[in-house]
Amino acid sequence: MSLNYALLNERTIPKNETKLKTEKVNLFYGAFQALRTISLDIPKQSITAIIGPSGCGKSSFLRLFNRMNDLIIGARVDGAVAIDDINIYDRDIDVVELRKRVGMVFQKPNPFPISVFENVAFGPRRHGRTRHSELADIVEHSLRQAALWDEVKDKLGQSALALSGGQQQRLCIARVLAVEPEVILMDEPCSALDPIATLKIEDLMRSLSDDYTIVIVTHNMQQAARVSDMAAFLMMEEDRAGTLVEYGPTSQLFTNPKDKRTEDYITGRFG
Repeated sequence: MSLNYALLNERTIPKNETKLKTEKVNLFYGAFQALRTISLDIPKQSITAIIGPSGCGKSSFLRLFNRMNDLIIGARVDGAVAIDDINIYDRDIDVVELRKRVGMVFQKPNPFPISVFENVAFGPRRHGRTRHSELADIVEHSLRQAALWDEVKDKLGQSALALSGGQQQRLCIARVLAVEPEVILMDEPCSALDPIATLKIEDLMRSLSDDYTIVIVTHNMQQAARVSDMAAFLMMEEDRAGTLVEYGPTSQLFTNPKDKRTEDYITGRFG
């Protein structure tokens, strides 16, 4: 087989404990089954890429970890989804606290139509941190983590909507970081960005993975190869339910996949 993915990163696969886990998960939207019997372990302080053709349930899978599928009428989950071995679908789980621990960055940058400062301070303020000096420290620290501080430190009072698309997406990442999450979910975070902005986001993901567990959905095979430690390939069955075909270290999945369907997808034979 000939898989030309020289961009694969050379990082050692994390050997830390499991942070996120799904066990025989089925997801239904009413009578429609969106995901079928998906089980995998995602290591702590790593980047895991979810890849697969359109419609195979990648975003639905991602939203399991912060229970955003709960917002869809008729959604139902069978099986276990755990963070640190705690099933987040137990009845006594505080969903607000869960979404503080598990932040999400969306496909299209979605800054609030308020100032740069207030975008980042919004979450901490909602969680009771109201002293201006404390908020100022949080804003600066979060913007530095998002590699944006030097570009906006003189624009904190200006509207976030005046920033470029790439800056807006990094601002959204800073907004997530400001509430001190443990996990960051990214749903095609670079699809609306130009190549230069995309590389900045990828560099940022790599640096953030030293401290956070990151799960990213992407259609960009080169991006998955560049940034992720682990990769999961999903496909649709005949009834359109998404299933897990293969999961493992990115270097193995991209250069020596175990399943012929994985090779066919990565080499562009379908999808």
